[in-house]
Amino acid sequence: MALAGRTAMRWARLRSPCPAATPLCLPPWLPTGPRACQRLCSSRGKEKLDMSTYPVESIRNFSIIAHVDHGKSTLADRLLEITGTIAKTHHNKQVLDKLQVERERGITVKAQSASLFYSHEGANYLLNLIDTPGHVDFSYEVSRSLSACQGVLLVVDANEGIQAQTVANFYLAFEAQLAIIPVINKIDLKNADPERVEKQIEKLFDIPIDECVRISAKQGTNVEKVLQKVIEKIPPPQCNTADPLKALVFDSTFDHYRGVIANIALFGGEIQKGHKVVSAHTKKRYEVNEVGILTPNEQPTHKLYAGQVGYLIAGMKEVTEAQIGDTLFLYKQPVEPLPGFKSAKPMVFAGMYPVDQTEYNNLKSALERLTLNDSSVTVHRDSSLALGAGWRLGFLGLLHMEVFNQRLEQEYNMSVIVTAPTVPYKAVLSSAKLIKEYRKAEITIINPAQFPDKLSVSEYLEPTVLGTIVTPQEYIGKIIALCQDRRAVQKDMLYIDERRVILKYLFPLNEIVVDFYDALKSLSSGYASFDYEDAGYQAADLIKMDILLNGNPVEELATIIHKLKAYRKNVVAKCYGGDITRRMKLLKRQAEGKKLMRKIGNVEVPRDAFIRVLKRQTDK
Repeated sequence: MALAGRTAMRWARLRSPCPAATPLCLPPWLPTGPRACQRLCSSRGKEKLDMSTYPVESIRNFSIIAHVDHGKSTLADRLLEITGTIAKTHHNKQVLDKLQVERERGITVKAQSASLFYSHEGANYLLNLIDTPGHVDFSYEVSRSLSACQGVLLVVDANEGIQAQTVANFYLAFEAQLAIIPVINKIDLKNADPERVEKQIEKLFDIPIDECVRISAKQGTNVEKVLQKVIEKIPPPQCNTADPLKALVFDSTFDHYRGVIANIALFGGEIQKGHKVVSAHTKKRYEVNEVGILTPNEQPTHKLYAGQVGYLIAGMKEVTEAQIGDTLFLYKQPVEPLPGFKSAKPMVFAGMYPVDQTEYNNLKSALERLTLNDSSVTVHRDSSLALGAGWRLGFLGLLHMEVFNQRLEQEYNMSVIVTAPTVPYKAVLSSAKLIKEYRKAEITIINPAQFPDKLSVSEYLEPTVLGTIVTPQEYIGKIIALCQDRRAVQKDMLYIDERRVILKYLFPLNEIVVDFYDALKSLSSGYASFDYEDAGYQAADLIKMDILLNGNPVEELATIIHKLKAYRKNVVAKCYGGDITRRMKLLKRQAEGKKLMRKIGNVEVPRDAFIRVLKRQTDK
């Protein structure tokens, strides 16, 4: 046994460049080899920080929130540089945007955090920064990030002014009772008008003009004043190190070599390597392997204390073990769980299938790991005669669906088929048989194939949203016409200033989910912005539109729509008066054509044809 032990030790050293390699270096459930050992031991080479020098009074936790492309990530880059967290180079662009899809699209998809160390008036401060997305589809990321903060920087473009998502994000922060510091960015632009934007902020948000900070994040102008405002205006966390451990899991990622890495905010107590912690959600017990902060890369620490934000690795092997919103506490020291988060409500559903059914298990594993990182996606098993086994996925919007699909391809090398998106409808059942089958009188329909017949339903309901449009006044007429064309009902109209207007409309969700945003941008020359929030359900006259093949409906191509007048080809449209025999001749030829079509017989459509049709729909 001794000889076998020495052989195993020698073999471990030969396989890994890590000088500390031992057979215990890799847990039995993780891969082995040089790369695995490098990943596991990369943090061991770093000197651990002593976080006890930053008591609660010297901690500030804050997020950056804004509309899309108003400069959140650029401001985060400058803050990292000023505090010495990263070296100042011309390569620093979107440092916190780590995903390939974020860099390709130029948007923030995933909230990212970083700990900054800053000295002000002779005192040292720990500033925990969270950069958040700006698109409406990722507002769930913003709400989760705010749970770990006591204040926000509300960034507004000095040229564009307040936009729809600016308003939405302000109210998220306001309802969470966070300190709000308005930051007017891009004052270096030729058409910048910070005075106008300050008046908008004062009128809409009731924040005095003198509280606004004017900056140019790109050039670094006045950015240091933002840090000073953070220290002065944002309160420290209300918690105590002497209390029992209470840690909120507000985000998590999966590492192939170390398992689940949980991002935590401590609302009480302290945590260190070797502590045994329990999940309030799963009741499972874990031993902590590592704790640390993000700078923005992982930096191990001896401990994390109340009020601090960092990460924890505790041997969680399954992606389902790190639930977003879960509370961790010390073994045999139970605490009242934190409120967690309200579940994200999917607005769009689509079927997802592997291109090749042999890839089913690989796709299943990829979905589990990606949904750990994006908990707003809902997953239900589904199957199709044409496409095989798959899933019905729920997303917060079309962009969310596109980004999720792109991440599957880039991060997990998975090629998938996505069916046409649909929204969740409801049906109030009148059939006693169906009520008994579903065990309830009202059902939610996320798949058109499950749409119940009108004879067994007393009422159909469609989802609605309250949409907010911010636009220059010269486009009001065109936008009102667009909204009316989408069955929208106007609820409010408010002038922000002499040039910009806020319109509020109640929309059926199905009318805006596919191409409304593109149409709005086209009508307004790109100047209008749009945001929406859930507004419940309303009664609607709905039908299922089937595509028939050989007289049989094709489930994969079915869709639910608002009832329309039936269409047919008008073959006599070119006849203006004249002999009626001409009309009859054209109608007879049309009837003969239909009769011939019925005689042709069955048509076999290969599976590849379905794939091409479905991919063409999603490409639009």
